[in-house]
Amino acid sequence: MVKPSENTPRRRLWLSVLDQMNNPSHNPVIYFFRSSPSNNNNNFFDANILKHSLSKVLVPFYPIAGRLRPVQVHGGGRGPHPRTEIDCNEEGVLFVTAETTAVIDDFGDFAPTPQLRRLTPTVDYSLGISSYPLLLIQCGGVSIGFGFDHHTVDGPSCFHFIESWSRITRGLKMTILPFLDRTLLKPRNPPNPTFNHIEYHNNNHQDKNSTTTDTSNNLSNAPKVSTLKITKEQLNTLKAKAEEKDSTNNNMMMIKASSYVTLSAHIWKCVCLARDSDNNKISTLFLPVNGRFSRRLLQPKIPVGYFGKVIFATVAMAKVSDLKTKPLSYAVNCINGSVKRMDNDYLLSSIDYLELHPNLSSIRRGAQTYRNPNLGITSWVRLINYEVDFGWGQPIYIGPGGIMYEGKSYVIPCPTNDGSLLVGIALQPQHMKMFEKLFYQNLNIIRSTL
Repeated sequence: MVKPSENTPRRRLWLSVLDQMNNPSHNPVIYFFRSSPSNNNNNFFDANILKHSLSKVLVPFYPIAGRLRPVQVHGGGRGPHPRTEIDCNEEGVLFVTAETTAVIDDFGDFAPTPQLRRLTPTVDYSLGISSYPLLLIQCGGVSIGFGFDHHTVDGPSCFHFIESWSRITRGLKMTILPFLDRTLLKPRNPPNPTFNHIEYHNNNHQDKNSTTTDTSNNLSNAPKVSTLKITKEQLNTLKAKAEEKDSTNNNMMMIKASSYVTLSAHIWKCVCLARDSDNNKISTLFLPVNGRFSRRLLQPKIPVGYFGKVIFATVAMAKVSDLKTKPLSYAVNCINGSVKRMDNDYLLSSIDYLELHPNLSSIRRGAQTYRNPNLGITSWVRLINYEVDFGWGQPIYIGPGGIMYEGKSYVIPCPTNDGSLLVGIALQPQHMKMFEKLFYQNLNIIRSTL
């Protein structure tokens, strides 16, 4: 364990209801580096240097060196319901140095497969939330794998920590200190949800007859995981297709869509076709929205450096038959409609709704959430920074170290920094080949490679 290099405040850190919205798990993130003649090879992946700088960065980021603790609170006359908080006790983060004979080329296109997942440490969750570190780090000669506890941080906080650590490793000062007060996201008093939050309805998340668990580390039962590259030119082709009017609906307003919305609509449509989903079912697309990225979202705006979770759920819903047969513009408008409603009033109502919910575990997302005909897409396009440097030069790849569930997808920027994007997705093996074919169909270019 690596502990803060100085004494840090011993206290219990209150966690918002947004921090409570995940089951015990660590989000795997992987960085790959390639040694070059210009690197000081004596310092390349020097574990002692990394541990020393890690102990320093844990001083301002001290909550991540703590442990989760259960706490009972009473709310709304419904009786007690469990919550968690961080016990800032300096117990430290797990740092593992792994011996490996692997070289970067062994990992191909860096698809977030179970093999890649092995480059980040794992823990035994059966011992309870107080038993495991909030941050896991594994250095393996060509990579640094991170596992961030889902209760602790969201993507921006995760990458803020990594960038700060890299600067301290190079002897530089941090540019942004973490903002640790999570009471900014307390519910209103009294909580007053004013919208019907369909994104948190139980039937969107749970199949009561389901016994499916995470199979990401079970090679014999795991979904197939692939990474597909889409170039800037292909994205422009998709955006042009998305602006084609639906001839079956003259009343549909066409809205100029972002690259992310257009690509998400394309993935959604292709997945429904590849799975041959039941035409009569409703497909739910889950898209996380970060409340810190837009002035139209939370007010007052979340401070720069806020260290916590500001992730809200939004869903786009459509009949499978419509997604299959209608033009791409139909799916684009479905997504735009769901994203458009996410303003300050809606997000504050979301916090109040969750605060009053009697059983958050019933609406937490898991393997059942993204099953056929549903899908989840998460974008890291605005998060990943290839300028991060631990002293060995920039990473050649940054991305998720694994995809936990079938029906989950990530969109990340390509390291070439030319506007291309990478789509990592997990599907059943019998559906993946058709998905790959449909994904590149009519884009006037063969499948791209890294």
